[in-house]
Amino acid sequence: MRQENGPRRAAGELEAAALAVLQAAGSALTPGQVREELGGDLAYTTVVTILSRLYAKGVLTRCRSGRAYSYAPVADEPGLAARRMRGLLEAEPDREAVLARFVSGMSAADERLLRRMLADHAAGGNPAADADPAADADPGADADPGADADPGADADPGADADPGADADHAVGGDDHSGGRPGAGD
Repeated sequence: MRQENGPRRAAGELEAAALAVLQAAGSALTPGQVREELGGDLAYTTVVTILSRLYAKGVLTRCRSGRAYSYAPVADEPGLAARRMRGLLEAEPDREAVLARFVSGMSAADERLLRRMLADHAAGGNPAADADPAADADPGADADPGADADPGADADPGADADPGADADHAVGGDDHSGGRPGAGD
């Protein structure tokens, strides 16, 4: 029988707290160090379980540190969010429909940012390092969504005749605007 020591925590709350501690640390920590940073009221075995589960999910790396392991996050916050998005996409059988709906729900600024990042990726750049969210922060930029579009950019959606051409990363030349006027430009 479980003894009540207070209100039950929300699912994932301890994992999120442990992950935040590791991200803030900037270096690998042992379960004992994580426990201290969390306030010390958790049992050591609880912290070991949390870290082991995060490791099993691929969110943490670990290496031997004496008799214990030291744990570190495999990615920063944006990397973890991207990992969750990728996991959701991979769980769906109709990837094209999921991506089309995702893109159709984007703001015009986010859509321009995504298009720019895909173009950078196709050109061999690192869109994550090159991304500048402030570049799309112009408050007047959405007044005429088609004003800065390249009129010939999507003129021939079937131009890419190579069926194996990096299909996992391309949004394609289709208009994924979901019926929003000018949003697919």
